[in-house]
Amino acid sequence: MKRLLSGLAATGLLVASVFAAVSARADDLEAVKASGELKIAMSGQYPPFNFVNDKNEVVGFDASVGQAIAERIGVKGTIVTTAWDGIIAGLLAQKYDTIVGSMTITPEREKVVDFVGPYYHAGRAVFVAEDSAVKNLDELKGKTIGVTLGETHEKWARAQGGWDIRTYKGLPELLLELKAGRVDAIVVDNIPVMVAVKQTGEKVRRLETPNIEGGSVAIGIAIRKDNPELKAAMQKALDEMMADGAYEKISMEWIGSDIR
Repeated sequence: MKRLLSGLAATGLLVASVFAAVSARADDLEAVKASGELKIAMSGQYPPFNFVNDKNEVVGFDASVGQAIAERIGVKGTIVTTAWDGIIAGLLAQKYDTIVGSMTITPEREKVVDFVGPYYHAGRAVFVAEDSAVKNLDELKGKTIGVTLGETHEKWARAQGGWDIRTYKGLPELLLELKAGRVDAIVVDNIPVMVAVKQTGEKVRRLETPNIEGGSVAIGIAIRKDNPELKAAMQKALDEMMADGAYEKISMEWIGSDIR
């Protein structure tokens, strides 16, 4: 009987815990407004999106977007840094309210979290020198293409056929080779090039490649599932930022280009 009563008590506690957890999930927006803050998680190790500056502050594109969203829903945005490999687990454990950390939206992640956004897009791009006569991929046939050794971009470039592929250690070397005219184009992730252009004034031009494989990866803001009010409020704030110029201002400050 004692064991039975203990079992019933444990079951009751479990049910109460589950009910409390479900209630917490359902009331996330209400809880955020009651506390007066939106706890925003990111790694703090992904410049220029999120990183620690010389004043020991977490800053960057993600931090600015997250804090602006918090302000628009009427609360303070508080940045929480955590290891990337456990960041979703921390969200589910209610250690913070959202992840604004440059997280790619994938079917696997959508099974466990909901996403606001996308709030920017990243992916494969082909760049030529600013004064190059090349206008499209077809005009690169027979030309010399630079890629980073071992990246998926190298595999993609080789699969195109008709290009002379040269491999390099990374983006700085690729940009030097393009500037020197030793390669006619480079195949790289688009955003690091935008950042380089902002920081160093590199004279490059992105080719229009609307159907390029890997050319557009959606990046979203993660929240716990079953929170339609919080999702709607954050999406409304993001949409308004994109409409009134606030998003573009943040994007230009940190990236040097509008990356929506």
